[in-house]
Parts: sequence; C-alpha cells; structure tokens
Amino acid sequence: MVTIKDLLEKHVTLEVESLDRLYLNGYLPKLQTPGQLVTFLMEHRGHPIPSPALLGQMTTAFRSGVEAFAAHQGLQIVRFARGQRKDDLAAEHRGRFSASEGVYLIGVAQEKCNAFKATKRREPGSSRVRFEYARQPVCVNQYYFYLLDEEFGPAFIKIGSYAPFPIKVCLNGHEWLKRQLPKEGIAFEELDNGIRCCDDPKRLQALSNRLGPSQIVAFLQKWLARLPLPLTPADRAAGYDYRLSIWQVEISLTQVFERPLRGRQFFEEVIRENVDLGRPDRLQLVFGRRVTKATPGRFRTRVIQTGVHPSLHVEYKSCHLKQYFKAQRALRTETTINNTGDFRVGKDLANLWTLRDIGRAINRRLLEVERVSQHCTLSPDTVEQITHPTVTPDGQRAPSLRFGARRTMALFWALTLMCHLARGFTNGSLRPHVAALLGPDAAYGPSQMTYDLRRLIRKSIIQRQGRSHRYTLTPYGQKVVLFFTKLDARVFRPAFAALGEPDGIPRPLAHAFRQLDKAVDALINDARLGLAA
Repeated sequence: MVTIKDLLEKHVTLEVESLDRLYLNGYLPKLQTPGQLVTFLMEHRGHPIPSPALLGQMTTAFRSGVEAFAAHQGLQIVRFARGQRKDDLAAEHRGRFSASEGVYLIGVAQEKCNAFKATKRREPGSSRVRFEYARQPVCVNQYYFYLLDEEFGPAFIKIGSYAPFPIKVCLNGHEWLKRQLPKEGIAFEELDNGIRCCDDPKRLQALSNRLGPSQIVAFLQKWLARLPLPLTPADRAAGYDYRLSIWQVEISLTQVFERPLRGRQFFEEVIRENVDLGRPDRLQLVFGRRVTKATPGRFRTRVIQTGVHPSLHVEYKSCHLKQYFKAQRALRTETTINNTGDFRVGKDLANLWTLRDIGRAINRRLLEVERVSQHCTLSPDTVEQITHPTVTPDGQRAPSLRFGARRTMALFWALTLMCHLARGFTNGSLRPHVAALLGPDAAYGPSQMTYDLRRLIRKSIIQRQGRSHRYTLTPYGQKVVLFFTKLDARVFRPAFAALGEPDGIPRPLAHAFRQLDKAVDALINDARLGLAA
C-alpha cells in the first residue's frame, strides 16, 4: 500500500518554501489622528484654519494628477463595476502590455475607507467657527495602479483619494523568485504561480529565504516616486511618508511530484485518514458553490478524480491553512495569516520574517500529522503504560487512560481536533469538544478537564507551552491519540456493528464466524456438556 510518508519521501522531485501573496497596508504615521491632521494643515502647510475644503482641494489635485498620468502613459481610467473581478480584467490588459516594466491599467472604484470627517461648530458667543475631525467609514474613490515590475512582476498599488490617503500593495513572492533565477543563470520551468523544476534547488531555496522587508520597501519607494500621489514631494520630505504594515501574508510549501498519479494518491490517502479522525467538518471539496444548511441535496466527502480537485482546509482564528493539488503536478500546503495578533506578533513589516517562520512551522506540522496518521502503531509496553496507572520519573502518579472508557475515548477524539492548531489549545477550547462527545447528559466541567489535562501531561501525551496555560500534542502524543481513535473507528465500531447486525457482516467475516460457532459447538459436544435438566 502506498503511504503518505512514502509519497513525500520517495516521489517528490522539487520542494521549495516561499512567501506567496503579500497584501500590505501603507499608512502615514504622522497623519492618523485628528490632532495630527490639524498640525499638518496649519503648521506644516501654513493654513490659518484646518478647513475640510483643504482636504477636498488635495483630492481634486490628486484626481487631476491621475488623469494627467494616464494621458501621458496612453491609458484610459477604467471604472470598476460593482462585483467585477478586478484581477481578471487586469490579466486581460497585462496580456496586451509589451514593455518589461510600467503601469498597464488604472482603475477606480468607490470603496469604504476609514477617513477623516469634519463637523463644523460655532464657538459660543462668537461668530467664529471651528472644525472637529473624527475617523469614520466613508465611501471614497480608490485608484488601482496595476503594474509590471522588473523585480516583482505583476503587482498593484491602491491609493485612497481622501485623507489620511491610505494605500494597499499586493505582491507575489513566487513571481519575485521567477525573476531572480535568470539573473543567477539558473534554468527553471514555471508551474502556474510556482516553479515546477529548477537546475539548482538549493540556490532556489536560498533566494526564497532572502526575500524580505528590504526588497519590498525598495519596490514601494520606486513606484511612489513614479505614481501620482495626494501628498507632494515637499510633504514627504517633511516626514509625511508611507510606512508598511502586514494585512495578509501567504506562506507556502510546494512539493512537486514525479507524476500526477502520485499527487492523486496523496490526496486519496489524506482524505481517507482525516475523514474519521474528528475533522469531517474541515474537509471540503471545491465545487465552485457555497453549501449551506438551506442547500438541498445530500452532501458528503468524496474523492473525485475528474472535474473537481479535493482540498483540505483547517482554520485557526483568522488563520487559514489549506492543502491542494496544484496544476495536476504539485502539492501546495499554504498558511494564510490574516491577523498577526493571532500569534502575538505586530503588524509592522519588520515582523515579516517572524510570520514567515510561523507559517513554515504550521505547514510542516500539518504534513507531520499526516505522516503520523499512517505510522501510529504502538508497542504492547507503550499501550500498557497508557492504559494502566504509572508513576513519573519525579514520583508523580499518572492515572490510567483505559481504552474503550467513554471519557478516555472522548478525550482522545477531541485531541485529534487539536493536531493542526497553530498555537495549541487551552482548557476552555478543548473542554467543549470533550463535553459534546460525552453527550448532553454528562456533567463535564473545568475541574474534570483540569484533571484530564494533568493525566495527559504525566503520560507525556501533551506538553505545556512554557509557563502558559496552553498545550500542544507531543509527537508521541500524536501517535497515541491517532492509534486509539483509529483502532476504535476502524476495528471495534465496525466489528460491534457487524455482531449486532449479522446481515451487515462482510461475507468472509460471516463465514469465519460460522466456522467459529461450529468449532465451539463441536467442542461442547465432545466434552459432553449438555444442558442441565
């Protein structure tokens, strides 16, 4: 039987970890509060009154600058329709763009933005007026500059037309890699948004490791010097310049299989192993439509070889981990971090490498769980240590975790839900799952959960994260919970169901039971053990 471990170790021709899509927020640190806005208008620009009309003038000047830039580049400004896929339209324009670098599409859309809004107030007993500013969601024009960069390839910069004039930047790490390899004289073959093969895989990974904040900042500064902006060069020289923060980052691990068959085998094994390990709600097939409770029909997890490609989705807070078969050739394991605070990391661009390492660890952890799921056999001594009371090396008593016991099995099934979590679990996050598996009549509170966590720690199944109250499964613990839950799901439950319903017993097993019954009857007859009168 082909296993996940064999597929990943013997049938992968190229493996590369890389930043994929990067979405960045650009903001003006000195123009974020009402007080800073007033300082900008009065002290920096020298206006006697911080009137909102001044902001309107800046918006008008920016719009005129965009129109002049478009005319100079020979471009029309396209107004995006509501619901239109901007990337599809941009791809059409990029296909007609022949230069190696430049802006190939300018689009405008009215979108919500957290901008400054002024309230006019008259001072009591005087004819003088004053303006009070507050940040509020308002709809303003956002200008999209789709461009082709010699270093990063296709990208876009979105600029808000009203104060505080935010920007958004979209880049792609794989596109950056594709443009670095020719500079190094390394031949390669593309795989859609990725790389299929490369003459120097080690150098490819080294280049991928090099991509970081310095290259991104250099990209931004180059294009801010070329594009029209709401702020003047004098404003930027006075310290009103953009700083980048991380809005969304995708960290990917791409493993290219030697043949498409191997990729399909991988997904068949992954789906088979995950369906009965407590995660059927997380395993989805991509059908191109949303399935809700109101959607008619019967829905189940299946492996479909044509027309639909399976994918595995795992969520943790705002973090999304997915795994899919890319271009019929490569396994793509990808972590998308939408909120850096989920990992207690700041949003500043300087933290990009920290987030990259977190994402890579998540990707590797998922693959390790998938490997372990097929290699979780335990020795008799190990099973005995788990199912019987033991004593830890420091003399602490470790109560038994008896196989088949309702509470033990509920605990193990709940732990299978925690294998993929990026930051582990807590008493509060694990307890609802255990309680649900025990049933509505079972009383299972925080004290029972605390007792069970203590048992798991002393059996080395879980470990505490530092001095916190968060826990993660140990590699040994992963094998334990997967072994016991698979044994329960695939051996004992089907066997007991078959014993209770003889008609449902598979034919070879039914034949074996009949032979056993005959042998027992013969043994009893030979022993002359008839019924007592």
